[in-house]
Amino acid sequence: MEVPLNPIGREEIHRLESVLLFATLFRPEVIELIKDPAERLTWVDSLAVAAGAIAREKAGMTVSEIAEELGRTEQTIRKHLKGETKAGQLVRETYELIKQGKLDELVKNIEVLSKGGQVVALEEYEKLKREKEELEARVKELEEENHQLKAKLENIRKVLNDALERVKEIEKLL
Repeated sequence: MEVPLNPIGREEIHRLESVLLFATLFRPEVIELIKDPAERLTWVDSLAVAAGAIAREKAGMTVSEIAEELGRTEQTIRKHLKGETKAGQLVRETYELIKQGKLDELVKNIEVLSKGGQVVALEEYEKLKREKEELEARVKELEEENHQLKAKLENIRKVLNDALERVKEIEKLL
């Protein structure tokens, strides 16, 4: 998906604003924050204003123009833009993630959620992935060890069968 990082025109501003809002909403830490129904509406509104403010800032609009367009005070807009609000910080972080080309990661989070899964932070995901790889390697080692033990057991059975045959032959001779 092409995301205009420095939008030109209304359409690009709205596209960046939408991507910022949705990508921020589906970050694991934000999902935790908006689980409380009493807080959800306030959070979503704050994130929407912050996303709108940052998208318009990137388009070169002034604080007063942004405030007028979004129907908020200049002070509120400044706080979001400076990252003095949690919503402003989160949306700014999302912008940086998009800028670094990590939008696919955010989209994957949305896909996981839409399938009823649970999103985890990237660090937790990497840790779980490493653990899974280590466990898979250990399973492979154990399977090989099991295979070797089965081969040894088969050899022991052959030796025992041979020994029993010899014992029977010796008993016949006696």
